[in-house]
Amino acid sequence: MFTGIVQAVGTIEAVAPLAAGVRLTIAADGLDVSDVGRGDSICVQGACLTVVACTAGRLSFDVSRETLDCTVGLDRPGNVNLEKSLRMGDKLGGHLVTGHVDGIGEVLAFAAAGESMLLRVRAPQALSRYVARKGSICVDGVSLTVNRVAGDTFDVNLVPHTLQATTLSRLAGGARVNLEIDLIARYVERMLSTP
Repeated sequence: MFTGIVQAVGTIEAVAPLAAGVRLTIAADGLDVSDVGRGDSICVQGACLTVVACTAGRLSFDVSRETLDCTVGLDRPGNVNLEKSLRMGDKLGGHLVTGHVDGIGEVLAFAAAGESMLLRVRAPQALSRYVARKGSICVDGVSLTVNRVAGDTFDVNLVPHTLQATTLSRLAGGARVNLEIDLIARYVERMLSTP
């Protein structure tokens, strides 16, 4: 489990092909990896990945074809949001995040709104019903509050700190982002649909 509060921005330095996926090597210089070892979970750009090696500030992950097919940004070098898994007793500053990306959204607008930025995203039709005004959504591993919903689009406001501490500042119209809907919405739907 994660909170969607990004702890560092890392850089995918290498993407090596495997028989059914890739191995990523990420420079995680800003992340305290002193307590990270093989088998630990790290949220990378919204996807929960398992550490296969940790040496000198570098983390390696094997990413399956299934994960690559369900996400964006894990198949090439570039900056990624990083968060270590939640421990019992840790503060829950964002919302409950599993790191299981539900779908890929498309950025429709990224525009100044005072000191902040307005981010408008089109969600896949199958996910849009789970997005609620004043509810939570995870975009590229970042816990955000939904300000507006209209059909399959939603708006969030990105404050300066979020822009500085995450990869979201690089977004532009047409960009694709990893989305994870609120965990509670999933369970509520299941309970209501089961006789």
